[in-house]
Amino acid sequence: MSSGSDSLVRLNIGGKKFCTTVDTLTQRDPDSMLATMFSGRQTMLQDPEKGFAFVDRDGKHFRHILNWLRDGVVPTLKDSEYPELLREAEYYQLLGLVTEIHAVLNGRKDDDANIKTEVSELTRTDIIKCIQFERVRFRGVNLSGLDLSKLDLSFVDFSSACLRNVFFSRANLHSAKFRDVEAEGSNFHNANLRECEFMGANLRGALLAGANLQSANLQDACLKDCSFCGADLRSAHLQTADLTNANLEGANLEGANLKGAKLSGANMQSANLQRAYLRHVDLRDTHLLGAKLDGANLLGAIR
Repeated sequence: MSSGSDSLVRLNIGGKKFCTTVDTLTQRDPDSMLATMFSGRQTMLQDPEKGFAFVDRDGKHFRHILNWLRDGVVPTLKDSEYPELLREAEYYQLLGLVTEIHAVLNGRKDDDANIKTEVSELTRTDIIKCIQFERVRFRGVNLSGLDLSKLDLSFVDFSSACLRNVFFSRANLHSAKFRDVEAEGSNFHNANLRECEFMGANLRGALLAGANLQSANLQDACLKDCSFCGADLRSAHLQTADLTNANLEGANLEGANLKGAKLSGANMQSANLQRAYLRHVDLRDTHLLGAKLDGANLLGAIR
């Protein structure tokens, strides 16, 4: 790869060859993993003879990734292919593409069920005014679809609120309360969720990739189809949580309590599960390739 933003880049994605430019890989989503890889901030594995930068991922959908980076258009795919593209977008941390794929999937669900779009009771401006005061509570309030990204919402009480498709990306939600919330499809990408309470919450299909969930309480939460790719879940409480088909690839679950958690179809490849509590957990349908299990309590676990 030569220097310069318009320089040519040759990529080998799991054996499939692609050719693009540094501009294409870095301009549309400068905070993504791809931008980090090719902006000079990270050393890439490269074949010195052929000059291809190697990325150990399935290259099946990478052309769609490149086309989205070029023109910002989500491809038209079969229903079964969108989850595959979503997983790749999550891996490369392409937040814009992830959001748009969720919008496509949620739109199809709404069309199928003939559901009317929910409207928030408040605006982003209303929220900003409210958080100037101490002990802010939005208990039971409908905030569906709001963009609350990058706000300081630490210690705010959202218990029992409707937070469907709310955009919390990069927000500070330290010690916020989300007990029994309806937050299906919400976006918590790279948010600070340390010591948050999510007991009994419905987060089905939510994006929590890169989020900081250290010591968060997700006991009894519905986390089906959620993405925790690269998230920090150290010492998190996940007792009896439903993580069916959740993506926890590369997540840090060191010391996490997963007693009674449902992990059928969960992707925990390359996850850090050192000293995690997995006693009597059914791991037969869990993908654990490359996962670190040193010191984990696996007594009675079904493998």
